[in-house]
Amino acid sequence: MPSSRTSQRHLVGVAAPPLVALVALLAGWELMTRALGVPAFLLPPPSAIARAGVTDAAGLAMATLITAEAAVAGFALSTLLGVLAAVLLATSRPLERALYPYAVLLQTVPIVAIAPLLVLWFGPGGRAVTVSAFIVSVFPVIANTLAGIRSVEPSLRDLFRLYGAGRLATLVKLELPAALPSIVTGLRVAAGLAVIGAIVGEFVAGFSEGAAGLGILVLSAYRQLRTDLLFAAVLCAAALGLTLFGAVSLTGRRLLRRWHPSARG
Repeated sequence: MPSSRTSQRHLVGVAAPPLVALVALLAGWELMTRALGVPAFLLPPPSAIARAGVTDAAGLAMATLITAEAAVAGFALSTLLGVLAAVLLATSRPLERALYPYAVLLQTVPIVAIAPLLVLWFGPGGRAVTVSAFIVSVFPVIANTLAGIRSVEPSLRDLFRLYGAGRLATLVKLELPAALPSIVTGLRVAAGLAVIGAIVGEFVAGFSEGAAGLGILVLSAYRQLRTDLLFAAVLCAAALGLTLFGAVSLTGRRLLRRWHPSARG
C-alpha cells in the first residue's frame, strides 16, 4: 500500500504541472479570441476546434488511420534498414567515409522538393507516402546506431578478441547490446519524423483510390477556410506522433530498465 500511494503521488506530481498549464493555455486562448473578436477563420477558439473534432470525428479517424499506416510502415523500414546500414558502415572506416555523406544527404534534401519524384517512381498513394516517411526518419537511426557501436569500450573489444570471438559474435553479443541506448534514442527521434514525412508526402502524393490522410485533410480544410477542422487535423497528427513516440519509449524502457541507468527510476 505505501508503495502504491507513493507511485500515485509521483504520477500526480508528474502529470499535474503540464495539465494545469494546458488548462490555463486553453482558457486564455478562449477568452482572448472572444474578447478581441478574432475571426474564426484566423484563429478559432478551442471550443470551435472541439466542435469540429466531434462533428467530423469519423473523417478525422479515417484520415488518422491512413496516415498512421504510412508512418508506421516508413518507421519500420527506417528501423530495419537504418540499423543494417549502420552495422555495415561500422565494419570499415573507409566504407563509412565513402557512404556516410549520402546518409546525411537524406536528412538535408527537403522532402517537399523530391516528393514529386516519389510520385513518378512509386505512384500516388500509400507507397510514395511510406517512402517519404522512410526518407525523413532513417538518418537518426543510422547516426545514433553508428555512434553507439563506435562508442563500445576498446577494453571490451580486446576481451572479446582475447577469447577468440568472431566478428558476428562480437556484433551480436557486445556491439548491438552496448549500442541499444543510442538505438532507442534514434528511434524516438525517427518516430516523430516518420509522421512528419508521411504528412508531407500526402501533400503531394496522398490521393489513392479515394483514400485521404491527414495531409490531404489539412489542405482541404485550408482551402475551405475551415481553420477549426485544420486545427483538429493537426491535433490528430500530433497525437499520432506522440503515440508512436510513446510506444518506442515504452519498448526501450522495457528493454533497458534491468541494466541501463537511463531507464531506471
